Amino acid sequence: MFQKGHRAHTAHGILLIALFSFAAFYLAEIPFVKSLSLSPLIVGIILGMLYANSLRNQLPETWVPGIKFCTKQVLRTGIVLYGFRLTLAQVAEVGLPAIVYDLIIVGGTLLIGCLLGRALKIDRDTALMTSTGSAICGAAAVLGAEPVVRCEGHKTAIAVSTVVIFGTIAMFLYPALFRAGLLDMTHTQVAIYTGGTLHEVAHVAGAGNAMDPSDLLGIAGTATITKMIRVMLLAPVLLVMGYVLARLGSKGNRDEARGKRPVTIPWFAFFFLIVIGFNTLLQYLTEAPTVKDIPLNGAIEYCDTFLLTMAMTALGAETSIDKFKQAGAKPFVLAALLFVWLLGGGYLLAKYMLPLLMH
Repeated sequence: MFQKGHRAHTAHGILLIALFSFAAFYLAEIPFVKSLSLSPLIVGIILGMLYANSLRNQLPETWVPGIKFCTKQVLRTGIVLYGFRLTLAQVAEVGLPAIVYDLIIVGGTLLIGCLLGRALKIDRDTALMTSTGSAICGAAAVLGAEPVVRCEGHKTAIAVSTVVIFGTIAMFLYPALFRAGLLDMTHTQVAIYTGGTLHEVAHVAGAGNAMDPSDLLGIAGTATITKMIRVMLLAPVLLVMGYVLARLGSKGNRDEARGKRPVTIPWFAFFFLIVIGFNTLLQYLTEAPTVKDIPLNGAIEYCDTFLLTMAMTALGAETSIDKFKQAGAKPFVLAALLFVWLLGGGYLLAKYMLPLLMH
């Protein structure tokens, strides 16, 4: 990729994605876009898809390695740096009820998603990516799973699209249900329900602030911490996923199917956990009251968001409308059914199981 004679072309591809990412950051700050809680990551994939379906054929194919570099190496770096947003202290703040709730939601969503995928006759990779995004932390989880599942780029983009659509719906729906008095639970239960079932971190922040703007009820803060615990589950889920896929083998490859598919060890997931531990130590040493008060945390988070935006933009640049047509409506049906599970099943768990854990 960066071999002599090809470095300039690869750099051109990376620079192109970087320019799109700068544009995504600018567009994400427009008041209307901010009101929809669309992060630069989501704006980036939209810009990438617009490019893929318009100007892609006008630019040299020699730039493609640079674009692919952003979907692989830049992505993994971004996932590792995501650990600077988390600390182990956040887990202790919410306690056992939120941890158990998150474990059931994540495990249940992955299991239900895979079973529904088989029932709908969706290919394994698409079903697994869509389920992972719904189960853990939206687009970031889908991107994290991509190197483990090793699926085609357009399948990753489809999974991200479903997460964005249903996560955005939920972000507006939950506050409406809360204001209407239809969430018949304590404020702590509502917070854990929100953080444990909404797709993206941005969706949880948006819904939490809409229900409790000043955090006087403790909903916004507790919901965000519950969501962060779900994000922490990304690393162990990827490790288990890599092992399970290795045991199942690859149905699409006869040579691999006869034996065992090599275990894909997501080393970036280990580094992700190491960074969380390091960040926890930093918080202790600096006596920072919150993760955002840790020195240089804001700058690191900004750089990390830019790297993830580059990865999303590059992903969009590899996705054309034709590939969406090939996938059909089934992935969106799967995502809709998982949304119903998170909305209904998550509510029942929060209402009837959480009180038992809290006592």
